Amino acid sequence: MNQSELSIATIRSLGIDMINKANSGHPGMVLGSAPALYALFTKELKVFPKESDWFNRDRFVLASGHASSLLYSLLHLSGFDLSMDDLKSFRQWGSRTPGHPEVELTDGVDASSGPLGQGIPMAVGMAMAERYLTERYNKDEFEVVNHYTYALCGDGDMQEGVTYEAASLAGHLALGKLIVLYDSNHVTLDGPLDYSFSEDVKKRYEAMNWQVICVNDGNDVAAILKAIKKAKKESFKPSLIIVDTVIGYGSANQGTSKVHGAPLGKEDGKAAKLSYGFDHEEFFVPEEVYEDFRKNVFNRGKRCFNKWKKMMREYKNVYPELYKELSDDVKGYYSFDYSTFINDYPEGLSEATRNTSEKIINEIAKQNPAFLSGTADLASSTKTTIKDGQRFSCDDYSGRNLYFGIREFAMVSIMNGMTLHKGVKVASGGFLVFSDYFKAALRMACLMHLPIVLPLSHDSIAVGEDGPTHQPVEQLAMMRSMVNIQVIRPADAFEMCAAWKKAMETNDRPTALILTRQNVTNVTNATYEDVCHGAYIVSKEDQKLDGIIIATGSEVELALKAQAELKQKGQDVRVVSMPSMELFDQQSDEYKESVLPKDVRKRLGVEMGTDFGWYKYIGLDGKMISVNQFGASAPANIVIEKYGFTVENVVNTFLSM
Repeated sequence: MNQSELSIATIRSLGIDMINKANSGHPGMVLGSAPALYALFTKELKVFPKESDWFNRDRFVLASGHASSLLYSLLHLSGFDLSMDDLKSFRQWGSRTPGHPEVELTDGVDASSGPLGQGIPMAVGMAMAERYLTERYNKDEFEVVNHYTYALCGDGDMQEGVTYEAASLAGHLALGKLIVLYDSNHVTLDGPLDYSFSEDVKKRYEAMNWQVICVNDGNDVAAILKAIKKAKKESFKPSLIIVDTVIGYGSANQGTSKVHGAPLGKEDGKAAKLSYGFDHEEFFVPEEVYEDFRKNVFNRGKRCFNKWKKMMREYKNVYPELYKELSDDVKGYYSFDYSTFINDYPEGLSEATRNTSEKIINEIAKQNPAFLSGTADLASSTKTTIKDGQRFSCDDYSGRNLYFGIREFAMVSIMNGMTLHKGVKVASGGFLVFSDYFKAALRMACLMHLPIVLPLSHDSIAVGEDGPTHQPVEQLAMMRSMVNIQVIRPADAFEMCAAWKKAMETNDRPTALILTRQNVTNVTNATYEDVCHGAYIVSKEDQKLDGIIIATGSEVELALKAQAELKQKGQDVRVVSMPSMELFDQQSDEYKESVLPKDVRKRLGVEMGTDFGWYKYIGLDGKMISVNQFGASAPANIVIEKYGFTVENVVNTFLSM
């Protein structure tokens, strides 16, 4: 047995042992793809385990995250901060080796993965970020940003629509430094692949402007390595390396779905190891295998890292401003100073918040060179264009406007990848109603604590003539229900500026900005602190507090008009603007009491969306003017009136309480 065979046998054996010990896991791809990842890690992947966050390292995404034990084995052998005890704690409470990779939990993991289809889009995003930063920071004598992005995927990834959304864009953008290894084992959980899938993947990817390389034997390390080297020589096309493998290689059930997601067990596991020529106790690693990885991963990576660090010291001396800018961007130091900008928005000015947002985006772009803005083919409607930013394309990777096409799901997955890469701040917009398309990717952004920004326009039934297919009703409540997100629905330009500042300076969660198409009047004079509190008193009662009207977005202006009418009817009412429920929930009990006193039970909520979640704030005695049905196609002012969002209805509803 030569060195590569011994190392691969060790990787496979560790995978078997981890899954058997946990009595849970997916051995099929682990055993089939071990040679491919051995070739990649020991011969081509540029990483330094002692500096696992090294910015210029190659990125690797395990798109098929269920094969996590394969990745953990490689990380342990390579010298990342992952011990043998960690491997033995696979899939257990509190371990650093969860069932699917988690980027913030395990050293060396570049992306949380598992939901099939999202791995390749995240890799596409990483490759896009690398291209942009290369154009911005590299100089002739200083290639300070220069690395590849790799991914390993399986048959399941190839069936997911989001994979093709992203692959299509990657080919269009000619992302030559993106290389995807495809474990083609022709089996899925339910049985043979041909039960549900028979397309020619090679032809499809070639049609999308990818270079496709085929390796007929998944155990042929030399052929796999040759394919990777060939992929790296192609500068103008991403590469797909199709590796024909045997699922569960070595098992008595190899080649069948029985080894996809169930432990091999002691007997079959032992037999599989013997078929590799590996006859050792569980979790055994020969010293020569550690030495193989020390030499070919750790030490090789250390040399690359030290060479880069030396170059960066020289770069700092020659280009100090660029060095500081890049360093700050990698650390996530982004901001937005709107102190002078807001002077253009006096009280009483009327403008749609999507239009205000566009002006803010352009101001942010001036202040933050690594800020990029995009949309899913809706820039003219969502108002997300950076005026002088040019288009990010294969002809100009320095462009700051991202054209994702009509690919909402891929858009957010790609944004996740760009943010994971670091060095850029990304915002991309769409219609709020289409958040349904990208919700799964947004969930992953929340899980990975990624500070992407989503300016989402056309926020309510005020969309008007386009009708119920385009009028969001439940989407706002859906997004608010998610874990680790801040959803902000500004009432006017004052709240809009503060919301964008909060989004730019947030570094641990996504922000969704909910924007109007219709004009709203500047009525709040809100401060940054007001919006950061999530809810605040926009108009206080004069003397005796008879009740509270709570509103968001465009409905705040309506609430203020109703307050004035109620005053004439002898009702002294407080108006509270609640741009963000999440931020309000984070405030102290004392602050919450100051805004919404517990003893004031006469509360009316006003929002053009479902009332789901609102009773937390209005109480069981409260009432809502909301939309608990789908919208209708008619001019916006008619729809708004018919659904009860009028001063008269707000006043009468309050008086009826």
